[in-house]
Amino acid sequence: MDQLVECVPNFSEGRNKKVIDAISAAISGSAGCSLLDVDPGASTNRTVFTFVGSPAAVVEGALSAARQASTLIDMRKHSGEHPRTGALDVCPFVPVRNVSMDDCVHCADIFGQKLAELLHVPVFLYGEAARKESRRNLPSVRSGEYEALPDKLKLSDWSPDFGPALFVPSWGATVTGARKFLVAFNVNLIATKEQAHRIALDLREQGRGKDQPGLLQKVQAMGWYLDEANIAQVSTNILDYELTPLHTVHQEVCRVAEELKLPVVGSQIVGLIPLKAVMDSADFYIQRDGLFIVEEEHKVRLVISKLGLDSLGPFNPKERIIEYMVMSAELRPLVSSSLQQFVRSVGARSAAPGGGSVSAVVAALGAALGAMVGQMTYGKRQFEKEDHVMRRLIPQFHEATTKLLEMVDQDALAFNSYMVALKMPKKTSEEIKRRTAAMQEGLQAAVAVPLALAEKISVLWSPLKEMVVYGNIACKSDAQVAAKALETAVFGAYFNVSINLKDIADEDFTTATRKRAAVLLQEAKESAAGVLLAADQRDQSSLHNL
Repeated sequence: MDQLVECVPNFSEGRNKKVIDAISAAISGSAGCSLLDVDPGASTNRTVFTFVGSPAAVVEGALSAARQASTLIDMRKHSGEHPRTGALDVCPFVPVRNVSMDDCVHCADIFGQKLAELLHVPVFLYGEAARKESRRNLPSVRSGEYEALPDKLKLSDWSPDFGPALFVPSWGATVTGARKFLVAFNVNLIATKEQAHRIALDLREQGRGKDQPGLLQKVQAMGWYLDEANIAQVSTNILDYELTPLHTVHQEVCRVAEELKLPVVGSQIVGLIPLKAVMDSADFYIQRDGLFIVEEEHKVRLVISKLGLDSLGPFNPKERIIEYMVMSAELRPLVSSSLQQFVRSVGARSAAPGGGSVSAVVAALGAALGAMVGQMTYGKRQFEKEDHVMRRLIPQFHEATTKLLEMVDQDALAFNSYMVALKMPKKTSEEIKRRTAAMQEGLQAAVAVPLALAEKISVLWSPLKEMVVYGNIACKSDAQVAAKALETAVFGAYFNVSINLKDIADEDFTTATRKRAAVLLQEAKESAAGVLLAADQRDQSSLHNL
């Protein structure tokens, strides 16, 4: 699968549309780069660009943008609420898919060196790319901002990592590096800039100094006034949203604001946000408030509402959540195709998609039917006493449906990796060795997907039987079809495992896998029969007094 790196250059221009458009065009015109978001701010006089591509492509895209900006931005005329050191203030590289943090450090190194050579400007490394511990933290590198650079660059401690230790008045300096996904999250207040900054000092990890650390780890914060919206903001950078989630930052701002008798009036995401950051907050609110929500779309809506993310403008998830923008149909060609297209592709003169992908589709349909029976039971007055059961069972089928759908493409990809290995050169002994190893690896992957499919189905038998017992009697046939669909999928998984095991050389692996597949198949036969028996034993006239 393709490598994907996110690049988030922050340019010191947020008011001149012609300049912003020119930089956007430079990025969009770079081969292999997809511009996902452009977020200008008039008060900060700063625009955050977000684009993705291969490691090599994003480096070239960032260089193209910098080259364009060098002809349009003059730092001698710049002012704004946001701290900055240069025309291209900061340019981080972030791993998205099939790349490591080391890969992104390499991107920063190449970009920094090429930028210094191209524009003859000083460049500093920060974050994971920092070569000095004192430069790991961006605010530390940015200390004193643009105005301090003439004196700062004379100090040996602040010799740039690339480029000359000379002050370039029109440009300033650029900071580049590698980091985890940063969430730029601002909380709106009806307050003064000073009051917002007071809250920021209490919360940010740095606090008010060494003797007064802040409350939130991996959070940078400052207060400012947003003239265009006539409100103040506690502006935060969440450096690790898994350690300090979005909702935690929001709650703490609300708590301190309440103590100061200041109203919180929504919040704002600048740039893009990972889906997991949104889902983590959704799960928090669901658990805290005892809510029942299973659909991803509804969870996203919940977080938008709870945090007031649409307070300053529409928050369109398809344009703000990075997975929705980069996880396109090309990554899941089978699942993203129409039903007719999928069936035609199965019937085509091609080995994939084949029985494995079809088994995954059948399994997903079986799990979806289980969820359907639950949804047709939950919330109905005559089944009200079973709501607590449905709230427990429905999410299991919903989650399984999602996982099983993912296996539709995973199976085809696993088989294709084996086919690629088959076509590897085999002229020399070394080539034969590499080809054999790749073929064995491909075969084990081809076995792993259907076996995982059967394992996922295994955990559904007990919930499905319970669903038959307590679910809407009118949906009895749907539950019966679900049972047979899941059983059929396990048969398919078993056959796919068996046919690939015969060519795997590792006997221990083969023996253990064959044994496990047989156990899962026998379980499926017995469990499906048990579900059908439970369905047959239901008496429509007496069940739940219907």
